Amino acid sequence: MNRDQILRLSSMPAASPSYPLPPFRFVNREFMIVIYESDPEAIRAAVPEPLVPDPSNQVFYEWIRMPDSSGFGDYTETGIAIPCSYEGTPCNFVSQMYLDDDPPIAAGREIWGFPKKYANPKLEVVKDTLTGTLDYAGQRVAMGTMAYKHENLSRHPSKTMASLRKLQCLLKVIPDVDGRPKIAQLVGLHLTEITVKGSWSGPARLHLVPHVNAPVADLPVRKIVGGRHFVADLTLPGGHVLLDYMKS
Repeated sequence: MNRDQILRLSSMPAASPSYPLPPFRFVNREFMIVIYESDPEAIRAAVPEPLVPDPSNQVFYEWIRMPDSSGFGDYTETGIAIPCSYEGTPCNFVSQMYLDDDPPIAAGREIWGFPKKYANPKLEVVKDTLTGTLDYAGQRVAMGTMAYKHENLSRHPSKTMASLRKLQCLLKVIPDVDGRPKIAQLVGLHLTEITVKGSWSGPARLHLVPHVNAPVADLPVRKIVGGRHFVADLTLPGGHVLLDYMKS
């Protein structure tokens, strides 16, 4: 390979790149989000400066089912997002993510800095209950349940649309060949081309189990606020650097 061929590669390995270039299109992406109040000190410890945690002390625990994802295929992920602000702009800091498909793990970490690790999440409807689980290294570490489609919000999609359009913030850390940080950035992105196909709310519950390699329980559940369930098509574009920690 010559230099031009190398620079045209979308990702490693060169013989079979793990993922194509963004943007990535998601069709029928299904979300279940359990909103809860947690410990403010635990939230502050999980959120990088200069982001400021929301005074509500809320945390969003999410399960996302992605049956049709360009470049990535069919997979499920789960994780934690924390409402914050960046220089006065509301945002969600994506703190932890666990999923069952290699290409979006590699792309998520290498392009944007999504904190993705391999695990076994699942989102399904069981009788009258929307049910999400997370198993890591053979152990159950999270279970969320929500009453199935109790309140239809489809006539008022603005809240769902606003939540999907909200700035997402990520901490991207990639080492150099000596193991020290080469890239240390606060990255921002906005989802685009969003079509909300359905949106519901209802009562929900969440159970988190301490685990050293999947520390979702480090943000303990103090009070359940409620559950959100929605289905949307959307596009994940490239991001932009909000702050370069190597230069500041």
